[in-house]
Amino acid sequence: MITLHAEPVTLVGCGESYAPQPLSGAIPGAGTMTCSILDAHNAEGTPKGAYRLRFDSLISHDITYVGIIQTARASGLKQFPVPYALTNCHNSLCAVGGTINEDDHVFGLSAAKKYGGIYVPANQAVLHQYAREMVSGVGQMILGSDSHTRYGALGAMGIGEGGPEVVKQLLSNTYDVAVPEVVLVYLIGEPKLGVGPHDVAIALCGAVYDNGFAKNKVLEFVGPGVKTLPMDFRIGLDVMTTETACLSSIWETDEQVRAYYAAHGREDQYRELHPATGASYHTMISIDLSTIEPMIAMPFHPSKAYTIREVNANAADILASVEKDAVQQFGGTAKAALRLVDKIDHASGRIRVDQGIIAGCAGGMYDNIREAAAILNGTSIGADYFSLSIYPPSAPVNLQLIEAGIEQRLIEAGALFKPCFCGPCFGAGDVPANNGLSIRHTTRNFPNREGSRPSDGQLAVVALMDARSIAATARAGGLLTAATEIDYAPDYAPVPAFNTGIYEKRVYNGFGKPDTQAALRFGPNIADWPKIDPLGNQLLLRLVSVIRDPVTTTDELIPSGETSSYRSNPLKLAEFTLSRRDPAYVGRAKAVQTLNAAQKAGCFPAEAREALALISLTGDEAAATQIASAVFAIKPGDGSAREQAASCQRVLGGSANISYEYATKRYRSNLINWGILPFTLDPGTVFDAEPNDWIYVSDVRAGIEQGKTAFSAKLIRANGQVAELTLHIAALTPDERDIILSGCLMNYYAKKRDSYC
Repeated sequence: MITLHAEPVTLVGCGESYAPQPLSGAIPGAGTMTCSILDAHNAEGTPKGAYRLRFDSLISHDITYVGIIQTARASGLKQFPVPYALTNCHNSLCAVGGTINEDDHVFGLSAAKKYGGIYVPANQAVLHQYAREMVSGVGQMILGSDSHTRYGALGAMGIGEGGPEVVKQLLSNTYDVAVPEVVLVYLIGEPKLGVGPHDVAIALCGAVYDNGFAKNKVLEFVGPGVKTLPMDFRIGLDVMTTETACLSSIWETDEQVRAYYAAHGREDQYRELHPATGASYHTMISIDLSTIEPMIAMPFHPSKAYTIREVNANAADILASVEKDAVQQFGGTAKAALRLVDKIDHASGRIRVDQGIIAGCAGGMYDNIREAAAILNGTSIGADYFSLSIYPPSAPVNLQLIEAGIEQRLIEAGALFKPCFCGPCFGAGDVPANNGLSIRHTTRNFPNREGSRPSDGQLAVVALMDARSIAATARAGGLLTAATEIDYAPDYAPVPAFNTGIYEKRVYNGFGKPDTQAALRFGPNIADWPKIDPLGNQLLLRLVSVIRDPVTTTDELIPSGETSSYRSNPLKLAEFTLSRRDPAYVGRAKAVQTLNAAQKAGCFPAEAREALALISLTGDEAAATQIASAVFAIKPGDGSAREQAASCQRVLGGSANISYEYATKRYRSNLINWGILPFTLDPGTVFDAEPNDWIYVSDVRAGIEQGKTAFSAKLIRANGQVAELTLHIAALTPDERDIILSGCLMNYYAKKRDSYC
């Protein structure tokens, strides 16, 4: 059972005798592990109510690091000031694009040599597993350009952000954030056999996502239930806290954490970490682990949480609901219909699934795979449509699985082992057949996260489950089955030693040893960012996409999967912007770019002049108005941290997003760092604009300079009608204001550099 407590609480007692009690007469936040770590990383002179943080280390993968280094290089980068690990776990198997994926990897190694970084070759490790094994340390803070940057179970605070925030750290600047609320996650009980970390994680997401209970907050895990969880269980639950929309997470440490660090040759990174007696929290989530059942997150979000028992009992109704969601999600862009109700097995009444995947930073851990092997030991997944693929998280873990005989038992049962690769999490590996239902122990099941393309008549979906129940389903030949229904003997054999020599032989570690004379090695697809203009005095925005879905994910803003091959070429990648959600977007945005180019050349376009005439703006004032495009979405930005969800809009001439709220802080930060105005509307405001309508914002540059948070605007409809509009921008820091005024983070740093000359 998961219970939410909306009132402040305090912890009385210590250690295993911690007990939460209602808090009165004190300010929440004092004495928490969160505050102690944040305070230790805060820059001197930071204003009250805010943090300006410097991180101990950084980590990126091969979808993001080229753009980050290119941005930092254009901004004056000389060397990496802290350990920066460049892993190659996203583009390593994408076949699209010929040589360009490996060109990115060669660039990454050359950058590690030139600037003093750490380079992890392709298929050696997924980025978060490498960080757990070789980077993390108790009390540290790690910033990653991936949303699942979470190392709280190891006593380290991980935060996932867009690439520009990593750029700031590379240039020895700070990560600026308001003091977050801290949520106590109080664990009691012990999970039943057959219940794994994804079961708890899905139940947690289901309890807190829709109501925003954890949004932009820090989850702090304590309580007697912590000690009942093995490390891989804690890690698997912790990495999924990203899907609650929280900012970060932290766990108290114990001897199991010490043993983890020792097993990886890094015991010196361990220390005890606990809340202080009397620590106080803004709210609390209590979880009785003994009550958690095997769970399934139905499409299209990890928070669509059901018990497997419930889904099997109500299969027709639940699958029909998913089909209805698919119609709403894909609308007119889908050339195929989802027919999940057809997957009900008439003999058993259960759902027959097509594919199972155990992979990546959430599913691929040793314990999960060992449990799957125990469930499948001596059985078969069958010679039918169902298939099972397993992706270990790192080469050393894969070797442990081989030495323990676990990999052999799974292969004998019919499973396939594949490289250390993140592809199944974002649609670049094991794409199921049309109308396929894949069950996955991965991080997300957003639309098209499995690689399908509804606009091309390809439509498949993913449900999230724990590795244990995936194995139980495989044992049943694809009939949906909870692991608690299976009678199996757990494998308690000793875990083979972790072989750090694998990394010592292959990983390039140049931190502190930059070779400034080394040349960066560029492939033909690695391109510089185009020139971006500073913010004008007045803005005439043309709406080029209007999205009225309750939430818009970053996967919809810039699709994952095959587009990954073009991550290092801003102009080519921008061609994919909103391609699976609004295929007309790119053409409309380019048309607005053409208008802006004409305006800059001194030939103010007639259609813009006519729009401004409707609000009595003519002559020189009209001609001086900056023309740009804008996107409206009700709540954009859920999901990935990758900056391209914003940068692609900017490359195509976008200057504003308009929404009622932003799904995550990281997406709003990405907008700001790319010079895109993050406008919001008052709740309840009727915004019935359509694509190609105009929005005029006067004196926007002066307003940003003055710190205004409300801007008067006019909506100029295509039919000639004009309506008044108030747009808001939540308070910006001085640096954020300057970034927006400059046009983007690169321009901001170039301006600072020029001022020093």
